[in-house]
Amino acid sequence: MDLGKKKRILWLEFNRLNSKQTKEDTLIKESNHQEDTSQDKNQSRHTSLLEDFVLQGAQKMLQYAVETEVGNFIQSCQDRKDENGHQLVVKNGHCDSRYILTSIGKIPVQQPRVDDRKLRQITGEEGFSSAILPKYIRRSPSLDNLIPMLYLKGISTKDFPTALSSILGDQAPNLSSATVVRLEEQWIQEYEAWNQRDLSGKQYIYIWVDGIYFNIRLQDATSCILVVIGADAQGNKELLAISDGERESKISWKGVLLDLKGRGLNQPSLAIGDGALGFWAALPEVFEQTAEQRCWVHKTANILDKLPKKLQGRAKAMIHEMYMAPNKKAALKAYEQFIAVFEDKYPDAVKCLVKDFEKLFTFYDFPAAHWVHIRTTNPIESTFATVRLRTKRTKGCGSRNATLTMVFKLTKEAEKTWKKLRAFKLLPFVLAGEKFIDGEPVNEALKSAA
Repeated sequence: MDLGKKKRILWLEFNRLNSKQTKEDTLIKESNHQEDTSQDKNQSRHTSLLEDFVLQGAQKMLQYAVETEVGNFIQSCQDRKDENGHQLVVKNGHCDSRYILTSIGKIPVQQPRVDDRKLRQITGEEGFSSAILPKYIRRSPSLDNLIPMLYLKGISTKDFPTALSSILGDQAPNLSSATVVRLEEQWIQEYEAWNQRDLSGKQYIYIWVDGIYFNIRLQDATSCILVVIGADAQGNKELLAISDGERESKISWKGVLLDLKGRGLNQPSLAIGDGALGFWAALPEVFEQTAEQRCWVHKTANILDKLPKKLQGRAKAMIHEMYMAPNKKAALKAYEQFIAVFEDKYPDAVKCLVKDFEKLFTFYDFPAAHWVHIRTTNPIESTFATVRLRTKRTKGCGSRNATLTMVFKLTKEAEKTWKKLRAFKLLPFVLAGEKFIDGEPVNEALKSAA
């Protein structure tokens, strides 16, 4: 056999084997594809089953909760009877089913109907009102919060359906522009009523203040949202004021304080805020006896901004030693050490620290258990970290009231998660003017409470 014939035979055999391998590879790929497709279908089917299971569980829980709520109300009114011995409150079937749109989908619920007309007519008492399922509710509160957030992000009302669909998928509510406008008008009324409420029935011991810049819809580029949060005698933190103005403006802050005082706010024991606020010039003109505490978080950031990056870690640790010291003496020692280290080469950083000296260590005159709360404006910062927006103003400004309303709605929702102050039982003693040195009460009788 000549060499040419051998080459042709080898070439044909190679092609045969290669074709066979290609077919095998193709079969393997097709098999893998079928397996992947089957897995995807199974996964999709399992996901669908899981979602259905979650929805069914949520529906059963919601239905059980509203049934129990109605049952408890009727049980509590069993002894209420008319002159003929008939009960004034009875169950009267169920209302028509309705869907509640939640973040996991639409949940059907059928609320029990309560006949309490005789109770209201005869006794004048209020009838049944569900706390779980308020009248006319169609969306969970968490979804309602999306609307204020989208508004503050600069989304126009006509783009709300598209924006909601991208967030919620197929479960997004079909909100028309007119619906959004109606909701906005309703919330504006809520904000205006809240902004005129009487404050004389409570006493607030601590207040936190700050000016938050929102890159949003405020027509004046220098404007910001002025925020005041208070802690009452039971240790509950509460939103006291949301207004617009200039952060560094004494006039803006004085207007906020005078409004609060005019509605019954008594003099707080301590105010906490950033040293750059115009608030501090306005405070003594409205609440002369309120003590002042500068926020250590703001102070730290301002000092570090005046130091090279290579020194910021060391400087931050030294500042931390000042406000985390167990007593004022140790804090002042760390304070003097910082000055000695940085004064010669970085006088601006030292000047930033020194200018608020008298107001930086005020917290040592209050209960030690409260220090974690009153050294910084964290109650405001942590809340607005999720609400704060870009640093540039949004194109196409909205109305002043609408912007304030949307910030109000989001903050009031966040308020539900705020925790009580530690050792809140000491707050009445702070209010009464009891003296504390390095966090410990001077009055021996209070030491057990502390």
